[in-house]
Amino acid sequence: MMNTSSFSGPSWVVRLLLCAATLAYVGAAQASLLEDDEARKAILDLRQRVESVRKQQDAQLLEQAHKSDEENTQLRRSLVDLQNQIESLRADVARMRGQDEQLQRDLSESQRHLNDATAAVDERLRKLEPSRVSVDGKEFLAEPTERRDYEAALALLKKGEFEAVQPRFVEFIQRYGQSGYRNSALFWLGNAQYATRDYKEAIINFRTLLSQAPDHPRVPEALLSIANCQLELKDTKSARKTLDEIIKSYPQSDTAAAAKDRLAHLK
Repeated sequence: MMNTSSFSGPSWVVRLLLCAATLAYVGAAQASLLEDDEARKAILDLRQRVESVRKQQDAQLLEQAHKSDEENTQLRRSLVDLQNQIESLRADVARMRGQDEQLQRDLSESQRHLNDATAAVDERLRKLEPSRVSVDGKEFLAEPTERRDYEAALALLKKGEFEAVQPRFVEFIQRYGQSGYRNSALFWLGNAQYATRDYKEAIINFRTLLSQAPDHPRVPEALLSIANCQLELKDTKSARKTLDEIIKSYPQSDTAAAAKDRLAHLK
């Protein structure tokens, strides 16, 4: 039989409570130890995950950095190429501008030469084309050659080369039969012949002028020259008649005054 005295009294209760408390403490300690291990494992696992993520991010950043470096390098190369192209274009533009300026100078020079050539051609054409002239109050068109020949003969006459100028005027009259200079050439030929005392030939040319151009401004002078030739030929009767004709036909002219003076001396 169990000794019941051992379970009696307060000491038994105390021991029982102490035992229960001990067991509870031991269980709690074991539970705490289990929880710490799991926590450590969770922390380690979390750290590994974080480290893995970090490494992945670092790898991605490194890869992106490499790509960025390559892209920057390529961009710098592209910029350098673009700069080179721009410089090349600038050089081309400068060269083309220089060529354009040279072309402008060449064009201006060519235009100047063309203008000079055109002016020279125009001048030559003017020398070949008829021009309007006025001689002894008569206006007409004259070819350059006939004008040149007439003026050359007249210049010779003014020098007093009366013998030399006669064939010049004769040739002119024959060569330019329809020339506006013809009647003036007849007048000056008659004067050159009068100066060389070829009075008969002089009268012939003066009268040719009178018959071909009775309205010519030199007609009164031609009549007076005819009278002078007649006087030189001792044909006083014909001279009087010619002088009277001058006075009647051209009473207000200077030639009429000269004719009156000649008549007075004849008396």
